[in-house]
Amino acid sequence: MRFQNQVVWITGASSGIGEALAYAFSREGAKLILSGRREAELERVRAGCASPDNARALPLDLQQLDALPAKAAAAEALFGRIDILVNNGGISQRSRGVESTMAVERAVMDTNYFGTLALTKAVLPAMLARKSGQIVVVSSLAGYLSTPMRSAYAASKHALQGWFNSLRAEVHPDGIAVTMICPGFVRTNISENALAADGSKHGKLDNYIARGMSAEKCAEKTLNAVARRKDEALIGGWEVMGVYLKRFAPWLYTQVIRRIRTF
Repeated sequence: MRFQNQVVWITGASSGIGEALAYAFSREGAKLILSGRREAELERVRAGCASPDNARALPLDLQQLDALPAKAAAAEALFGRIDILVNNGGISQRSRGVESTMAVERAVMDTNYFGTLALTKAVLPAMLARKSGQIVVVSSLAGYLSTPMRSAYAASKHALQGWFNSLRAEVHPDGIAVTMICPGFVRTNISENALAADGSKHGKLDNYIARGMSAEKCAEKTLNAVARRKDEALIGGWEVMGVYLKRFAPWLYTQVIRRIRTF
C-alpha cells in the first residue's frame, strides 16, 4: 500500500471529493485527520473508512483564519506529525460578477485562498524541520479557465495556482513536494452549495456537474498523482482540452467561452 502509516490531513472531508479521498487514502493504509465544518458528517465519513480507528475528526472553518494555527497544532498532536496536507476545503459561486456582493467575494477568497494559505503556513514549519512532507492543493480547471457565473471562484483558484507554484520552487530544496490537483466537472454537491449573488445557496445541480466524473474516479486519479509527487494533474474529460485551447489558440478560446453556459 502506497500510503501505509502516512499521516494525511484532509480538509473538506465531509462530502464530495474530500470524502472520496478519505476512503481512498484509508484503503491504502494512511492515518487520517478529517476536517470540515460539520462534525457529525466527519464522524460518518470516519466510520466509513477502511480503518476507522486510524482516523480522527477535527472540525474547523477555513474562514476563521485566526483559529487555524491552533487547529494545526491539534492535528499534529493526534498522530505526532503531518506527512501530507490535502487542502481540499472550499466553496464555489454562481452569479454575475456585477451582481455578487462584496461579502460573497470575500467569503469565497477567505475560504478557498486565505484559509488554504493559513493552514499551509501553520503546517509547513514542522515539514521543513523534518525535511519531508507534501502539500496537496485541490484547485480546479477554473485555475486556468475563467467561465461565466464563476468570477470569484475562478479568481480564488487562479490565486492558489500562483501562490503554490511559487511555494513549490521555494521548498523543493527542503524535500517538500507541492502537488496541484485541477479537476474539471466532478459529480458532487459543489454547485448546490455554491453562493448566489446575495450569499444564499445556489441550490441547483449544474448540468455539466451532473454529467461529470464521479468523485471516486477523481480520488483515484488524485492518489496516483500524489503517490508520484507530481507537480500538477489535470483531471477530467473533454473540458481539460480547454486548458490547451487557451494556451495555444487563445483567440479561439475567447470566442468559445463567450458562448458556453456551464450551468
